[in-house]
Amino acid sequence: MAKPEVLISGAGIAGCTLAFWLARNGHAVTVVERSGSLRSSGSPVDVRGPAVDVVERMNIAARLREVSLHPTGMTLLDSDGRRLARVDIAALRSSIVPKDMEMARGDLARILHEASANDADYIFGDSIKSLTQDETGVDVTFERLPPRRFDLVIGADGLHSIVRRLAFGADREFVQHAGLYVATVPLPGSSNGEREMFMLNTPGKLAALHPCQGVPLAYFVFWHPEIADFEYTDLDQHKRILERTFSGIGWRVPEFLDAVRGASDMYFDSVARVNVAQWARGRIALLGDASSCVSLFGDGSTLAIAGAHELAKALTEGPADHPQAAFSRYQGVHSKLVASKQKNLVSTASRIVPRTSTGLWLSTRLFWRAMGGVGAVMRMGRKLRGK
Repeated sequence: MAKPEVLISGAGIAGCTLAFWLARNGHAVTVVERSGSLRSSGSPVDVRGPAVDVVERMNIAARLREVSLHPTGMTLLDSDGRRLARVDIAALRSSIVPKDMEMARGDLARILHEASANDADYIFGDSIKSLTQDETGVDVTFERLPPRRFDLVIGADGLHSIVRRLAFGADREFVQHAGLYVATVPLPGSSNGEREMFMLNTPGKLAALHPCQGVPLAYFVFWHPEIADFEYTDLDQHKRILERTFSGIGWRVPEFLDAVRGASDMYFDSVARVNVAQWARGRIALLGDASSCVSLFGDGSTLAIAGAHELAKALTEGPADHPQAAFSRYQGVHSKLVASKQKNLVSTASRIVPRTSTGLWLSTRLFWRAMGGVGAVMRMGRKLRGK
C-alpha cells in the first residue's frame, strides 16, 4: 500500500514538528514554505508542559537545552532607568517548572527542521495558489511548482494562513484583533554575558531588552485599535508605526528606535485571536496559529508542538481513508489546551502592559512585588537545600 501523501504549508514550529511525526509514522511528507529560508526573527519562545514531553520523544531535548536562554531575572525600570521591582526568574523556573525551556525562535525552528529534514521533502520559496478537494484527495497548484495531488493538506502557516484563506474563508471571518501589536529587532553589539531582562512600562506601552544568547533583542508591545491599512509584510510601515508610538520615551528606547530605522528584517505583527469553529474541512485541516492563534508571551510554540504531535497521532491511529474522524479527535483533545490560553490572553497582557497610569501603579505594587516575593522565597529554599 502506498504511503499517504501529506502536504504541509509552513516550515515553522508546528509544520516541522508535524513533518517529523508524520514521516516517522509512515506518511510521505512535503513541506512548502513561502519564505526562501527558515524564519529567524521573532521573540524568544518557550517549550513548556506537554511540549517538553514531545521534544524528549523526538530526541532533541538535549540540543534545545544547549541553546536555551537562562535569564537570571526580570527588572522593571522607570523612564530614567531606575529599578522599581525585580523578579528572580531563575529561582522561579528551577523550583516550579525545572524542565521548561526558553530559546530564540530561530534556534527552535532550526532544530525541529533538522530533526525532520532527512525524512520530509522541504520546498522553500514557493506557496500554495489554489486547493480543490474531493472525497479522495486534494489537487494543489503552486506559485512556481507544477500541480500535484495529495491525500491531505495541513495549513501550519500561521496567523496569516494561506490554507485557511483558500479552504475556509477570508481572514475577517476568523481573525479578531486582540488590541495589541508586538515587534522585535536585534540590537548591534553583544550582551557581554548579561543575563538580566529589563522592562520599561508607560501607559499602554512596553519596551524591553532581552539578552537572548548574546545577541540583545529589543522588544516592543503596545495597545492600539486595529490599524485599518496594516500590512504585516510592509517593513517601512512598521518602522513608521514604532517611531510614532515610542518616540519621546526615556531609558534606552531611542537606541532601540535607531536599530529599528536601520533594520533590514524585523518581526512586527498584530496580536490576534483566531477562532475557527471546525479545524478541518474534508481533507484539509489547520494547525497552530492558523487554527487558534494565542502567541503573545511564548505560549504559541508550546501549543504548536503539542498540537502537531496530537494531530500526527490521530492521523496515524485512524483509518487512512477517513481522515475526518482523526481531525475531529485531534481538535477534541487539543482545543482544551488552547481554550485556557485564549481565555486569559487579554487579562495576562493587561498585567504585563497596563493601559493606564493607575494600572501601572497597581501592577508595580501588586503583581511585580508579589512575584518578587515569590522569587525571594525560592532563593531561600535553594540556599537551605545547599543549591
